[in-house]
Amino acid sequence: MRKFILSFLYIAVFALISFAQDQHDHSGHDHSGHNHSHQTQNTQDHSGHNHGAQDHSGHNHGTQDHSGHNHGAQDHSGHNHGAQGHSDHGHDHHGPICGEERHHEFDAGENAIHHIADANVYSIGPLMIPLPCILYSTEDGWKTFLSSKFHFDKIGHGDGHQAVDRYVLDGGTVRRITDTTFPMGNVPISGFIHKEIDKRHTSFVCYNNKLYPTDAKSTADGGLFGGGLTSFYDFSITKNVTAMMIVCTLLFFMFRSVAKAMDRREGMAPTGLQNFLEPFVTFIRDEVAIPFLGPKYERYLPFLLSIFFFVLGLNLFGQVPFFGGANATGNLAVTAVLAIIAFLVTNLNGNADYWKHLFLAPGTPWFVKIILIPVELMGLFIKPLTLMLRLFANITAGHMVVLIFVSFIFIAGKNGSYLPGLGVGIIGSTLLTLFMMSIELIVAFVQAFVFTILTASYIGASTEEHHHAEHAEH
Repeated sequence: MRKFILSFLYIAVFALISFAQDQHDHSGHDHSGHNHSHQTQNTQDHSGHNHGAQDHSGHNHGTQDHSGHNHGAQDHSGHNHGAQGHSDHGHDHHGPICGEERHHEFDAGENAIHHIADANVYSIGPLMIPLPCILYSTEDGWKTFLSSKFHFDKIGHGDGHQAVDRYVLDGGTVRRITDTTFPMGNVPISGFIHKEIDKRHTSFVCYNNKLYPTDAKSTADGGLFGGGLTSFYDFSITKNVTAMMIVCTLLFFMFRSVAKAMDRREGMAPTGLQNFLEPFVTFIRDEVAIPFLGPKYERYLPFLLSIFFFVLGLNLFGQVPFFGGANATGNLAVTAVLAIIAFLVTNLNGNADYWKHLFLAPGTPWFVKIILIPVELMGLFIKPLTLMLRLFANITAGHMVVLIFVSFIFIAGKNGSYLPGLGVGIIGSTLLTLFMMSIELIVAFVQAFVFTILTASYIGASTEEHHHAEHAEH
């Protein structure tokens, strides 16, 4: 019952936030009706505000001192640009920007991809928290600052309203303006336009009624996964990195507490956290390490336990409602590093028999070796690749399905215009999401176990001793 209530609250809050964002789209604030006295005013005509020297009932417009409307340097302290409307101020949030029409149709797939992507902000429920940005480009060198410098919406998707040395925050993710005519420093921007250019999604920044194209961060994958090298590198402490730090910290204190309890209660039955974690440790030792590694299992057991609890911790942490929704193990960079570590441990510990069978395939006819040796060499790299993709695909798919189920609220309710459908959507989405979260809970344990047992099998194969002489005698 508790899980049902949490799931219902999670869906309801997510729906309200997303609906509010859809109704009040800040991607491209056309702040017509506000004279931002301390910023460039090319595109900000204060039609609708008489800014004389008189006092306008709570709006002292004399000498541009907008009490309650501090427009200096784009600091909208008097305007909560979260999920509420601004109809009383004459904002046009659905009109064109830089002469381009903005589309507001709800796209379930795009919404799901946005929420599972890594970001330069961390979210707790609807609240967006700034994170450190560490950026590098060959033209401008290193730039370090907090993402709050982009003046993003504290409640919303994290769209920034200010460019910082040609860097912008689009949907919580840093991008870089490639046009060198765009001014350096802190520059207020009007918003973002997204287009498909040569079958590639491109984000444009609107400034002074002109669109400037932006680059995403380099992924250094040569285009294999749709990325490649771009104009800058992002070494920031992102949402996924923050999640990994939190999980590692929790695991450290958990196991430190268990270790102290074991020393303090030596020879006594385990209790509390020690009693909870001990079956997991025993299971990995007896069902994974010993069967695959034999007498050498103690040497590799700490490594296998580290992999298991790290992956499991990230999987479970990503399912906690209202606390970031991090998708660390659904990120190829994270799973790739884990797979590379497994690859290195396996092959650096490989014995002579392992390499001999890999390159020479003794005991097989020469015409079989022609096929067998290339296949074995390919398998050397396919194994870590499958480790990487299996974990990534399963975790990402689970998160996307949950988010698409939540999207049924908007599909059935027609973006809030059809209230009976909205109610049916909330109930249906709650039930489907509850079911999917239960499946994801199982998947979190299964994928941690699968990654660990396959790693153990690879290490076991590379360290196994082959006693050819004894076999020949028998």
